[in-house]
Amino acid sequence: MSDNDKTLGRRGLLRTAVAGAALLPVAGVVPTAAADEPQQQGDGNGGGSSGGETAFTWLGNSGWRIEGNGHTVLFDPYLTRFPTHGFDPATPLAVAADVVDRHIGEPELVLVSHSHWDHFNDVPYIAKSRGVRVVGTATTCHLLEAMGVAPAQLVVVKGGEVLDFGGYTVRVVASLHSRNAKHRYWAPGTLTAPPAAPPGTIGELVEGDTLAFQVRFGDGPSALLTGASDFVEHTFAGLRPDVAMIAVESTARTTHRYVPRLLQALDHPRTVVPVHWDDFETPLTEPAAQDPGMDLDGLLAQVRQLSPRTRVIRPEHLATLHLRA
Repeated sequence: MSDNDKTLGRRGLLRTAVAGAALLPVAGVVPTAAADEPQQQGDGNGGGSSGGETAFTWLGNSGWRIEGNGHTVLFDPYLTRFPTHGFDPATPLAVAADVVDRHIGEPELVLVSHSHWDHFNDVPYIAKSRGVRVVGTATTCHLLEAMGVAPAQLVVVKGGEVLDFGGYTVRVVASLHSRNAKHRYWAPGTLTAPPAAPPGTIGELVEGDTLAFQVRFGDGPSALLTGASDFVEHTFAGLRPDVAMIAVESTARTTHRYVPRLLQALDHPRTVVPVHWDDFETPLTEPAAQDPGMDLDGLLAQVRQLSPRTRVIRPEHLATLHLRA
């Protein structure tokens, strides 16, 4: 392990430094000023993990490359990050294959929370170029099939399934997408069959229901992966993850008591990593730029108040966190 890596145990024992991530030591406080600490850029190539350790490399937004116990899994991998001109639904889809190939390692599985472009866009290319399986909702799988992914690679789930892949497990959790200030979804809708033509714009990638996933590699930490800032309270209760990748809510705060309810449902995780707070367009090779519409500071303040024993790590683009159970 290099000097730029950090291993964080379940008891909060900090052994070395996180490559490119700011540690917000919550053993009593979560200082929001720490979010401005100098950052170091990781190389994005990971390095895997051994024993009970799992490596989490942040791919921006809610995306992760997760390596442990000899396996690699991707969650919501959106690396292309093209401009959408204010989320214009007519924005054409595009894939920067060289960027994707450079940072995804050797995945054997892709988990997709929902089908909006900033979670789904690069998944068809990854599935077709690597031949890997994809786990997602029926809508996600219908879209993938329309975009040329073989049906044999698609695993349709609804929530409640516990999938054993040999060396790691994936618990599928029914969840919800966040809503805007008018309490509406962006690009709502579900599909009951593949569309007649492959989608070509971001507006054609409808949400199609939202999932969360709890993954565990061997005897490593259990990690809850979320892709949107709302949730189903009773499906999250009892998960008790070692680490929770929590999507930051917007400054509109349309989800009722989102952070307090979530922390309570998860039994106050020992480690929280806020995600889905950077803008969707700054290249991964640059430091993460906070979207002004995302309430990152509010999440940190609420964790400080409500869960003082929780340790918070603010990730950085392509930074690798080495965590233990």
